[in-house]
Amino acid sequence: MMERVLKMLLEFKCSNHKSIKEKVNFSMIAGSDNTFGELLKEYGNFKVLRSAIIYGANGSGKSNFISALAFMCELVGNSINHQPGQGIFQAPHKLSAEDAPSEYNIQFVKNEVRYAYGFSVKKNLIQDEYLYYFPKGRQVKIFERDGMTIMPGDRYKNAFEVSNGILKDNRLFLSCAANYSNVKEIEEAFMFFNKDMVIYNPEINNWTEYSIDLMQNNAAIKEVFVNILQALGTGARDVKVKLEKVRLSDLQQELHIPDTLKSLIGVQEGKRVEAKIVYDQFEVDLMTEESAGVKRLFQMICPIIDILKNGKILICDELENSLHESVILQLVQLFQYYQRDEFAQLIFSTHDTSLLDRDIFRRDQVWFTQLNDERATDLYSLAEIKNVRKSENLAKGYISGKYGAMPMLNKNFFQELRDGVWG
Repeated sequence: MMERVLKMLLEFKCSNHKSIKEKVNFSMIAGSDNTFGELLKEYGNFKVLRSAIIYGANGSGKSNFISALAFMCELVGNSINHQPGQGIFQAPHKLSAEDAPSEYNIQFVKNEVRYAYGFSVKKNLIQDEYLYYFPKGRQVKIFERDGMTIMPGDRYKNAFEVSNGILKDNRLFLSCAANYSNVKEIEEAFMFFNKDMVIYNPEINNWTEYSIDLMQNNAAIKEVFVNILQALGTGARDVKVKLEKVRLSDLQQELHIPDTLKSLIGVQEGKRVEAKIVYDQFEVDLMTEESAGVKRLFQMICPIIDILKNGKILICDELENSLHESVILQLVQLFQYYQRDEFAQLIFSTHDTSLLDRDIFRRDQVWFTQLNDERATDLYSLAEIKNVRKSENLAKGYISGKYGAMPMLNKNFFQELRDGVWG
């Protein structure tokens, strides 16, 4: 009997987004390789991967690929709020034609049903859009869009009258219909982008407050977090956390607020955040005394527990920032081996070649980005490269440039630099 599957990412395609010019295709559908077959998730007639890793030289497009996924999620969630005359962000490739659209297409599973959704942006406005789903394996149109014209599927002829009324050329119809219709399939698709796909960028996101809130309100999550800290060898024995709402007027002395500003504060509320890591003989304040690595663990582990527990998809750019490679391996294995009916996925970019190992990943889980002659990003998986032996040292092959995706260093340049040729 097939295991119960709630949500999963199957594939993503995009074009004309930053360094990505021609369409790139990313898939979480497993190939015919039987390596780690027990870790795959069956869905319909195919099997799905739990994780994928993306390698590539600096500037080759790893971050731009992840930003395309983030852009799609953000636009679905927020375009309903766009005001008249407000253009949609579009960052086309420098060599694309002036009127070339930027396209985004995705297939995913929500509540055991497959969906296909996509749209294109041209001159900072929505050009077209579609949403299909596949109950019992058969494609059913929910809607198609051409400019400002919506063509609903036969089952939804009268479902979008109010949604049509608020549609604008800078708003996605999925965003409008999720807020102004009662179509279950629309809501399911919207929630996949809004709740199920979690995009983490260490330069933007700070999950410290979210982690404190989770631990304060869920003793089980706190216990798991402390156990993970201990298993990772941090030496931590416990965590003390406190997150409370306070009126800023009550903190006037503590915050040393000048008298001239006190009248402006009124009854505004703020949050007091406290977190301490408890070791054998002392406590350390998380915010001011703890190391960058433990801070990152504190930020990420509780959200990851939530992602695993609720079967979400975590997409992360350069997961290894401030984390030791052994910690990254443990996090990867959490997603690989987490045994629940729920199905969580991890997709991340990295420079950490210690993870490029056949004992950790299948070939179809390993992806590379590389710039072509147009300085445009190519995206391809290790499974697409021929003559890769099963016994091959993948990290060595990658570093040597055998799989592409690595900067080919000008050895003569560095030899001349060492020899002082330039004076």
